[in-house]
Amino acid sequence: MTNEHWKEEPEARDFPSAESYLTLLVGLAAARKLAKALRKQNELSHFAAKDILRASDLSLLPAHDSEVASDLEKVTRGEKLSPVLLIEGAPLWVADGYHRVCVSYHLNEKTPVPCRIVPRSTYPGR
Repeated sequence: MTNEHWKEEPEARDFPSAESYLTLLVGLAAARKLAKALRKQNELSHFAAKDILRASDLSLLPAHDSEVASDLEKVTRGEKLSPVLLIEGAPLWVADGYHRVCVSYHLNEKTPVPCRIVPRSTYPGR
């Protein structure tokens, strides 16, 4: 998979999704702070899908998973995927884009995935 399958910027809907997920981990106030930091982070970092999965302790979703299959079809049609939103730490938190990481792994586990990443210390609980 090459960068031609990735958008330059996350979609607007990715940030509320990230905030919703992060609320389960750290509560609403801290999740809002992390989501705001992700919005402000304009620099993209790139990591191999296999490394994102390893650092996050997440399992690879199968290609037939509905979200993964849908995004694999998008790539086949030439549509671009949104960069992944990450919170660094051990384990790494995939705030938004878990299924997109899995799509990338199925296409080529070593190709860099564009990500916005902010430190976990961004929120007051750390």
